[in-house]
Amino acid sequence: MSHFDVIVIGLGAAGAATTYQLARRGSRVLGIDRFDPPHAMGSTHGDSRITRLAIGEGSQYSPLAIRSHEIWRDIERETGATLLTQCGALYIGPLRDDAAVHGRAGFLRRTLESAERYGIPIESLDASDVRARFPAFNVQPNERALFEPTGGFVRPEECVRQQLGLAVRHGAIVHIHEQFVHHAIERDGRVSVHTDKGAYTADRLVLSMGAWIAQAVPASIASHFTVLRQVLCWFEIDGDTRHFDPERCPVHIWALEGDRDIYGFPAIDGGDGGVKIATEQYLASTTADTIDRHVSDAETAALHAEYIANAFPDVSSRVVRTATCLYTVTPGFDFIIDTMPGEEQVLVVSPCSGHGFKHSAAIGESVAAWAQDDPAELSLAAFEAPWRL
Repeated sequence: MSHFDVIVIGLGAAGAATTYQLARRGSRVLGIDRFDPPHAMGSTHGDSRITRLAIGEGSQYSPLAIRSHEIWRDIERETGATLLTQCGALYIGPLRDDAAVHGRAGFLRRTLESAERYGIPIESLDASDVRARFPAFNVQPNERALFEPTGGFVRPEECVRQQLGLAVRHGAIVHIHEQFVHHAIERDGRVSVHTDKGAYTADRLVLSMGAWIAQAVPASIASHFTVLRQVLCWFEIDGDTRHFDPERCPVHIWALEGDRDIYGFPAIDGGDGGVKIATEQYLASTTADTIDRHVSDAETAALHAEYIANAFPDVSSRVVRTATCLYTVTPGFDFIIDTMPGEEQVLVVSPCSGHGFKHSAAIGESVAAWAQDDPAELSLAAFEAPWRL
C-alpha cells in the first residue's frame, strides 16, 4: 500500500482547502474524490456563495470568515484568479427581529453583536435608506437592515479549482473518479483506506465528504447528519438592469415573517445572466445518491410568487437557469469538526448546515494544523461533535 501523512476524502469546499494547506506545509497528502472537482453533484457549486464577516449564526464563526478572506486574497495574488468580490452584504429583517436564519432567531441582533466584537464595519438602515441606496429592494416600513461593506461573494468552483491546482503544485496527489469504500485502524495505529480502485494507508484521515458523510461514519452517529435538497434559480430582470449591478446591489439575506428567508446576489455575470435568488427548505430530506436534480416549472413559479415578486418587483418570473445543491444539516445547524468516536486519527470535517463556504479556507488551514499536530491559528473547539457530550 502507498503510505501518506494524510488522506483527504472529498475535495469540495473543506476538502480542497485542507489538501492545499497540507501540501503547502509539506505533508505528503492524497486527496480523493468520487467525481472531478469542482463539480455540481454536491454542495460546492452554483457560481457564487455569499461571504460575510459579521455572522448572525454566532460570533464564533467570524474569525473563520475573516481568515478565509485573507487566504483567498493570498491565492488571488499567487494565481491571478478572481475569487472574492466585496460588493457589500445587506441583511434585512422585521423591526422586532424575531425571524430565524439557519435555526436562530434574532439574526440582525446577532449580526450586529459579531460586528461589534470583531470591529467589522456595519451600518444600520431603515426601509427608506435601503430603497434610496439600493433601488432593487422593495423593503417595507416594518423592516430594517444592516449593511456590511466587507461582505460580498466568492466563486466556489474557482476557489476549489485554484486550491487543488496549488495543492498539486506543492506536491499533493489528487485522485478523481475514485470512490471511498471504507477505512480501518490498523494495529500500528495507521489508518487504512479502501476505495473502488485501490488501498492506501495514512497517519491521519480527513473525511470531508459533505452529503456522503453518513455513509462513512458508524450508524450510531449517522443520525446527526440530514441531507436536504435545495433549489437555485436565476431569474430574468424586467426593470433597469443597472440596479442589479454589483456596484448597486449587494448580496443579501432577507429574513421574512414566519421563519422564512431568501438570499441572493447581484447580476454577477451581467443582466443577461439573470439574478440568482433562492430560499432554503429544511423539511424534506434526501440522500446524495437519490436526490431529484430536476427543478420543475412549478417549483420556480412558487418561489417567485411566494418570495420574490413583492421583494424584487423588477425580477421577472422567467427563469434563465436552475440547479440543485445539497445541504448537510446538523440538529443545531452548527458545524461538526471533530474526531470519530474511538478513532482519534480520523477527523470528520464540516457538515456545514448550509452556511459553510465562507469559512472553508480557514477551516482547511486549521484542519491541516490538526493533522500535523501543530497549534492551530484558529481553534475548532467550538465545533465539537454532539457525540462527545
